Amino acid sequence: MVFTKKTDDTQNRVPPNQKVTTGFPVLHYGDVPTYADLSKWDFRIFGLVEKETTLTYEQLTSLPMTQVTNDIHCVTGWSKLDNLWEGVPVEEVVKLAGVKPEVKYVMLHAEQGWTANMPLEDFMRPGNLFAVKHNGEPLTPDHGYPLRFVVPHLYFWKSAKWVRGVEFLEKDKPGFWEKNGYHMYGDPWKEQRFAWD
Repeated sequence: MVFTKKTDDTQNRVPPNQKVTTGFPVLHYGDVPTYADLSKWDFRIFGLVEKETTLTYEQLTSLPMTQVTNDIHCVTGWSKLDNLWEGVPVEEVVKLAGVKPEVKYVMLHAEQGWTANMPLEDFMRPGNLFAVKHNGEPLTPDHGYPLRFVVPHLYFWKSAKWVRGVEFLEKDKPGFWEKNGYHMYGDPWKEQRFAWD
């Protein structure tokens, strides 16, 4: 991994105790899923919604797409600046199912039972998206192909790889890493890495 020094230009973009990298480190728990046939892949929108919905990959990627550029910050201490993502904005997915008024939280569901929780307000933040490309190229399997959620203002473990669905909840509950000692929220600017932070 190649790290670079913070400059005046990047100083205000990099949270405390993070190092800027020009690489894209690969960190995950479990095996990297492979997909021989995306016609068997689907994405669920469920929980406290007006209409539970299941989309094929073709249906999901036929929704309006956008591009966003952002910085990402990993709980292990690296930051990668100026990432260009392309994918489906959160609001396009949400409006398909109609979120009920009592919803306050979201749980992302991914392959191998992996989950990530966050408040609805953070999930709905402008610029968040379900990404299919990074820096102009399709996601690689190590980085979440065929679909990765991107929520750049939280530590990057909240940006679930291999995401397969989103569940809308009234009450918060811990996701995979939160059950294993990570912070329930994960603000990199407050260094909310672990449950005791």
